[in-house]
Amino acid sequence: MSVMKNQSIVISRELSLENKPTKMPNIKVFGGSSHTDLAHKIADRLGIELGKVVTKKFSNQETCVEIGESVRGEDVYIVQSGCGDINDNLMELLIMINACKIASSSRVTAVIPLFPYARQDKKDKSRAPISAKLVANMLSVAGADHIITMDLHASQIQGFFDIPVDNLYAEPAVLKWIKENIPEWKNSIIVSPDAGGAKRVTSIADRLNVEFALIHKERKKANEVDSMVLVGEVKDRVAILVDDMADTCGTICHAADKLRNAGATKVYAILTHGIFSGPAISRINNACFEQVVVTNTIPQEEKMKQSDKVTVIDISMMLAEAIRRTHNGESVSYLFSHVPL
Repeated sequence: MSVMKNQSIVISRELSLENKPTKMPNIKVFGGSSHTDLAHKIADRLGIELGKVVTKKFSNQETCVEIGESVRGEDVYIVQSGCGDINDNLMELLIMINACKIASSSRVTAVIPLFPYARQDKKDKSRAPISAKLVANMLSVAGADHIITMDLHASQIQGFFDIPVDNLYAEPAVLKWIKENIPEWKNSIIVSPDAGGAKRVTSIADRLNVEFALIHKERKKANEVDSMVLVGEVKDRVAILVDDMADTCGTICHAADKLRNAGATKVYAILTHGIFSGPAISRINNACFEQVVVTNTIPQEEKMKQSDKVTVIDISMMLAEAIRRTHNGESVSYLFSHVPL
């Protein structure tokens, strides 16, 4: 009788353990100083504590990083976005990767929501550098075993690496936002502000079962648009401009005016990376946008204070799920078309 009682206690104890969420073993997530809020959100989503790390600068401005806990045999993820003081943050990421690597971590993954220098991805004039390739080489030499990033400016950048690169897409989160926040989305048209983004807008338009248009632009020099030609019919429709990034916002503000003049009833802009440097915020405030929607691949708190048109989609759950799946050896391609719950 006592044997049966003991067995029932063991079984009930095993069942109660099964129902409890098990912590992921052998994983450490560290956050760089570029976007601490996103790193905390990712760690919370994974149900783990963010790793202890201290970053400081010497008086000569050299970066110093101290990893505050053991990473021996651990699967390490370092969250650092290419924003703010880009060069300092990139150097900090490289030092953190190297510090973990030489401290005997089993694998180091750099989680870089916005890849730095991604726009310098080709030699478009003589003696121009291909800086994105240089950054790829630096990350590999520092000791990175794997890269997780989001909406690369050109997906060919993955070919600059000899290590695995997971390029996640904001598209599932964008589709979800459109359906939940634009009541007239069935009468919308998805517009690319340049020919390079045609593939991105056709994919979204197909998923929403609406039409798409694009704007052909010509640049005389960087960050200045010379002329624009609209290809497509936007009259009496809600126009949704979609792009991977906006820096000074000259292009999307010109595009918004073009769409309004062509008869669009409302104009929204949805951007994965809202860099918003220089006169960007004043341009957005003066433009005819209903809303400018960005993801939190880079911090947006200050921008939201400066403009009530700026709205943020949280993508921390997508990055957290990519980390979880990578750690457990599962497929990440599910995230290309679904938003994790």
